Amino acid sequence: MRSPLISRPITILLTTLVIILSGCSNLPDAVLESPNEEIRIAFGLTSEGIPQYEVFYKGSPVILPSTMGFDFKEMPSLRDGLKISEISFNTKDETWPMPWGEQDSVRNLYNEMRIALEETKAPNRKWDIVFRAFDDGIGFRYEFPEQPGMEEILITDENTEFNLTGDHRVWWQPGDWDIYEHLYNETNFSGIDAISKRNDPNLKATYIPENAVNTPVTMKTAEGVYLSFHEADLTDYAGMTLKVDPSNNRMVSELVGSERTGGKAVISAPFNTPWRTIQIADRAGDLIESGLVLNLNDPNAIGDVSYFTPMKYVGIWWEMHLGKSTWDMEGSQSMNTFTKSGEVKPNHGATTENAMRYIDFAAENGIKGLLVEGWNTGWDKWINTDDREGVFDFMTPYADYDFDKVMAYAREKGVEVIMHHETSAAPLTYEKQMPVAYKFMKDNGMNSVKTGYVGKIIPKGEYHHGQWMVEHYHKVLETAAKWKIAINAHEPIKDTGKRRTYPNAIAREGLRGQEFNAWSADGGNPPDHLPTVAFTRMLSGPIDFTPGIFNIKFDEYKPDNQVSTTLAHQLALYVVIYSPIQMLADLPEHYTENGKPHPALQFIRDVGVDWSESHVLDGEVGQFVTIARKERGTGNWFVGGITDEEGRTETVRLDFLDPGKTYKAVLYKDAPDAHWDDNPEAYEITSMDVTSEDRVEVKLAPGGGFALSLMQK
Repeated sequence: MRSPLISRPITILLTTLVIILSGCSNLPDAVLESPNEEIRIAFGLTSEGIPQYEVFYKGSPVILPSTMGFDFKEMPSLRDGLKISEISFNTKDETWPMPWGEQDSVRNLYNEMRIALEETKAPNRKWDIVFRAFDDGIGFRYEFPEQPGMEEILITDENTEFNLTGDHRVWWQPGDWDIYEHLYNETNFSGIDAISKRNDPNLKATYIPENAVNTPVTMKTAEGVYLSFHEADLTDYAGMTLKVDPSNNRMVSELVGSERTGGKAVISAPFNTPWRTIQIADRAGDLIESGLVLNLNDPNAIGDVSYFTPMKYVGIWWEMHLGKSTWDMEGSQSMNTFTKSGEVKPNHGATTENAMRYIDFAAENGIKGLLVEGWNTGWDKWINTDDREGVFDFMTPYADYDFDKVMAYAREKGVEVIMHHETSAAPLTYEKQMPVAYKFMKDNGMNSVKTGYVGKIIPKGEYHHGQWMVEHYHKVLETAAKWKIAINAHEPIKDTGKRRTYPNAIAREGLRGQEFNAWSADGGNPPDHLPTVAFTRMLSGPIDFTPGIFNIKFDEYKPDNQVSTTLAHQLALYVVIYSPIQMLADLPEHYTENGKPHPALQFIRDVGVDWSESHVLDGEVGQFVTIARKERGTGNWFVGGITDEEGRTETVRLDFLDPGKTYKAVLYKDAPDAHWDDNPEAYEITSMDVTSEDRVEVKLAPGGGFALSLMQK
């Protein structure tokens, strides 16, 4: 590999010449190449002093000239009349360990270019644009050095353009300021219409002010190049949506705003924005394998996180969504929304006896965790009121839930209880409660918590994805880290790779989850949902999706609803959808067949949750994906494959296995007559001995999948 780009003038001139010969229409002021020389960024100022950048991949443009700038309240815009005061270059090559994750370690290799800009007229404000070029994409951010007049300013707009080269195929969801729980849409760029997705009756909080998309948003060009746009290291800034100009194939950053401040983000120099990221690949699977977003975050800031152990868990949760039981003990209208026909009946799920039943099931099947929702008082007062401050205290159990008895029984059985904190979207109350609630957790041997923020944010005028809430989510991570507690956030801010810096951020929701299959009015998640999620939402980080539904049709509780996959597809999700915590989401009784453990349950018992290697073997956005992962510590491999409503045949080459070793392969697959709607629970199990020279051919039913365990003999 050629030496990385540095600041010697001869290097800049030679690289500039290469860009000019490649078709760049304007003479750039500076150019940066990726280490493998396949990605190039050209930066320059227009004649009006407006900064702009272009991105090239293998000699062809993927981002046309795109401008940058900011608008402020009570201060002139920062977008033109600029000059370059300095250009500097740097390179980095390091490998950092993952305490848990998709692989043992991540290589962080990039070349960096820093452009120092200054206004040519008073007040001569200064700012830097920092670009990093990786082999799998680029990142750039804005840095404001300390200077007079920028002690506290309100950004009203960040004007970062992304000018596309054509009317690409796009997998998108609307740029909602409150929730990411929309279905993904597949259209050409010119067909994006986020406004039509307003007023989703399935969502408790939603606000879509612009024709914009949320990130990650993934695209495929006519030439077959994959692009995914996102951000990294979102810490104390507003979340970014991308406003769409469909007639010009153009996107521009649209930050989530605040009605209380009248702007988007309050900053005080010195200040760095999050990174704006573009992943670039020839193969869809390379997007999933990319470490770009993680690498644009700072190293581990909290040290050892061995108090968190990746695990599978069960929970008193799904039965409430099915309507078998309720979160509240009172049987009020508030939380009985999912019972049959909406009738009101007291049928509390989080009882002492029920929790002990789940603990028994977990212990019998080698499952390490138990989540209990609805254990604490307040659920009857929660969902249908605007007065939600102080509804929950996270220490007072319902009368039919003996907290101490459940905890003692769990310890006896070797099962770790996961705490649940539904904040009722009242963050200020939660911030006051955290020290006491986290101490209560640690006093009782609890190391992780699922947090929730259902509903409109209190105070009014703030949104889930605005700067105020971004700072709250970060405060929760910092506080929890001091108490050695891991966070699984629901109704979260988007994942932007913060788990590198705060590895107690173990998972989050941030997508339309499994529960929509149980009660949504639109038929639940279609078969192409998760083959799309793998190449969109999963690019940002771990997902608490809650897989493992075996009772597909819900005939006992919800005959008008179902999961739109086969049973084998549900098994495959333990490999395909990455998370260091994976739920056995169904009811314990549904993991039996003819009074005995369901044969397919064995795969869930065996499958890992913490990996030393991960490889995307094949896939296409929204259609299918097949992923192989090697378990840390055992050397066992597991493969999962899922497809949309189209059936297909996959040939899995086993050349990722260690040469010269023999593995016992057990294949869990769709039966020949399986179908996501007509016959979803039909499956077959076959076993064989294999080596790295073998191939396994498997037929996936419509909406189907397969799961393959490869255990060393």
